[in-house]
Amino acid sequence: MNNYETVFILTPVLSDAQMKEAVEKIRGILVAENAEIVNEENWGLRKLAYPIEKKTTGFYQLIEFKADPKTIAVLETQFRRDERVIRFLTFRQDKYALDYAEKRRNLKTSKESKKEN
Repeated sequence: MNNYETVFILTPVLSDAQMKEAVEKIRGILVAENAEIVNEENWGLRKLAYPIEKKTTGFYQLIEFKADPKTIAVLETQFRRDERVIRFLTFRQDKYALDYAEKRRNLKTSKESKKEN
């Protein structure tokens, strides 16, 4: 199993419930393909670098997971079929990207624990 990271942008016209439903669908595809979800981050509504389909903002979502390479083909096919997804990028993490992602997760959890205190 390889480590992967996928970032996808959902159209900004979705309600909060519709956005969560779209993310659940992607998560469900990964679980159905026996992928292990390591981390998930909702980056929220952000401005796009350039207009896509006449939209200037989008909901960004990051998912880190461990899966077989065949899972990526299934996942990207679903991204292409879902009209709520306007852009996506999935890549295999090398050892440096994996170390960086782990440090980022640890930093995020330490910030959250300080906020609670």
